[in-house]
Amino acid sequence: MFLFLQLFVISCFIVVIIALFNEKTDFLIFSIAAMFAAAVATFILLPGAVIIEDIILAINWEIVFFLISLFTIVEVLEDKRIFEEIALRITNKYQTNTRKFFWVMCIFAILCAAFIEDISVAIIFIPMTIRTCQKMDVNPAPFLLGITICINLASTLTPFGSAENLIIANKFGLTSTWFFLNMGVYFLITTLLTLFLLDHFVLKKSLKEIWLPHCMINEEPLEMQHIKAHELLIVEEPIEKNVFNRNIAALLVFIVLLFLIPNILFVGILGALMFVVINPRKNKDGKKRPDISFYLSKVDYTLVFFFICLFVLAFCMEVNGTVLVIKNIIISASPDDLFLICILILIVTSILSGFLDNVPVTVLFIPIFHVLIIGVGFAATPLLIAFILGINLGGNFLPQGSACDMMTLELAKKNYVQDLDYKRLLKVGGLFALLHIILGIAYLAFIIFIFY
Repeated sequence: MFLFLQLFVISCFIVVIIALFNEKTDFLIFSIAAMFAAAVATFILLPGAVIIEDIILAINWEIVFFLISLFTIVEVLEDKRIFEEIALRITNKYQTNTRKFFWVMCIFAILCAAFIEDISVAIIFIPMTIRTCQKMDVNPAPFLLGITICINLASTLTPFGSAENLIIANKFGLTSTWFFLNMGVYFLITTLLTLFLLDHFVLKKSLKEIWLPHCMINEEPLEMQHIKAHELLIVEEPIEKNVFNRNIAALLVFIVLLFLIPNILFVGILGALMFVVINPRKNKDGKKRPDISFYLSKVDYTLVFFFICLFVLAFCMEVNGTVLVIKNIIISASPDDLFLICILILIVTSILSGFLDNVPVTVLFIPIFHVLIIGVGFAATPLLIAFILGINLGGNFLPQGSACDMMTLELAKKNYVQDLDYKRLLKVGGLFALLHIILGIAYLAFIIFIFY
């Protein structure tokens, strides 16, 4: 009975992963169906072992409501065109200096991606970069490579840089300060080295070549529904100065609060209310009032409901003993040396993240880390660093492992950037992903042999 239930729930989990890789499929429908099937099977085959309250409590509501708060803030900033204004100011200031423009655009894209969804950053910066490169008569492909590779690095800097980090931080009580102290050095060195290599081996080479913009008619219909649903209208007229300054100040306050207050849910709700209050909207009477319902209606709840499904699936796998079996297999195969087990974690999670979606891999591995840290007694910090690096950087080996990479390819195709296609992004992105993993191993060696 247990074996049948384990195989059935694992099958539900696999269905979710397969649905994630099929772009034409609404993966949320499959996720909800898989969650419902796994929960019903658990209720039927394990009568009395699980009640409905257990399912509800298995959902990490702190993460759910923090995501809603964070998405609300992003909707406010996008509605007021704050990120577009910043990108426009950078473009206007550095469009006459190609290499400075490359560095500034990439660095600011990284900083934005550390706090907002990576795909939103790509949608804001990629079209603006292409437009500026066309004005400068330079090939935009190196700039797009730099932005998308650097955006993928940003996920290692903060607990909200990626959905995976948010889950890990919540489960192990990691604060923004912890990420800054333990991941900051790696992030800084890796980012600067990546930009230096891109500058000297990709950008510098392209500047020596004569480039003419392409404007070919593609007779095949493009699947642009995803872009149309998310793409922002980037206009070249600046927004009101007081609106821009007010929101930038609020954004800085919000970031400071994230470092000072460990409770991310409190900071998230407080931040959402703050941005809604300082950005009132006109109602039917023509009067401006805070309107949180408007911004909540604009939020995309797909990721929120997906997280709920994953929490329930993970709970079902834990109840029927699947997680325990996986724990025993990994622990029995794990070496006793801290450095070796960190390397094993980094490599295994990197490989899995390259072929599977990062979030399910994270949910599956978290119980194993509880055993390694609490049960076996390994030092928590090196293990968590290896976990965070592997789960975030492994997905960069393949473009389809990163939503940001796929959006960059779609926007490049839409704007006729023919020098950036799947093969080139796979080659360049894969090489840099390998470099980032090697640097991660070196960083772990430094941390472990110096401090442990």
